[in-house]
Amino acid sequence: MICLKSERELETMDRANRLVHRVLRAVEGAAGPGVSTGELDELAEGMIRAEGGTPAFKGYRGFPATLCTSINDVIVHGIPNGKNRLKDGDLVSVDCGVLLDGYYGDAAVTFGIGTLSDEAQRLMEVTRLCLADAVLAVGPSGRLGDVGAAVQQRAEEAGFGVVREFVGHGIGRSLHEEPQVPNYGKPGHGQRLKPGLVIAIEPMITGGSWRVQIDDDGWTARTEDGRLAAHFECSVAVTSDGRRVLGSEES
Repeated sequence: MICLKSERELETMDRANRLVHRVLRAVEGAAGPGVSTGELDELAEGMIRAEGGTPAFKGYRGFPATLCTSINDVIVHGIPNGKNRLKDGDLVSVDCGVLLDGYYGDAAVTFGIGTLSDEAQRLMEVTRLCLADAVLAVGPSGRLGDVGAAVQQRAEEAGFGVVREFVGHGIGRSLHEEPQVPNYGKPGHGQRLKPGLVIAIEPMITGGSWRVQIDDDGWTARTEDGRLAAHFECSVAVTSDGRRVLGSEES
């Protein structure tokens, strides 16, 4: 069932997403050669709890950490630990979710450690633009297919792959609500976007094949061909006159 949110609910979700974005900025700022993903996870959890929030991912279906930290060929759901230390040239995707005052916030960013290769830099920038294009496709006269098509067109025109196995989602009182939000599709097709709907749009783009393989830990999802991957995400509300990116400085 699709749950439309009131203005009051959107304000609460905006606060949750502001916290998520503050955490992601702090994590990116703390990341560097020699820093472990476990240290970044501790930083994130401390910030969330200090502001009265709860890490949304920790314990969710058994996931053991606050952040998903996905490095190089890992697409999503990389598990932070104290042994996995960042190094120069790494492409790092960090996904963070927060439960605050009964509502969820969810966002992700990708950034580089030190000097990135040209390939990594281009993949990161194209994925960022995929998200920007998808956000602009959100509006009260649109459909879900418009959102996915915007991502797919940008990525495939650049020669990159669009992951099919993982998709975006509705969000609100639950971390994952209806509808699913694929990163591919046909304009004018799919669920109509109604005011009050909030969706987490999250392009997951690869440097080669879109196919995925899962590590033995049951979580870590990698590109099948070992090529790089990037991931950006934000939560977007459909409004009567367009869209509202929750947690952004403009919201």
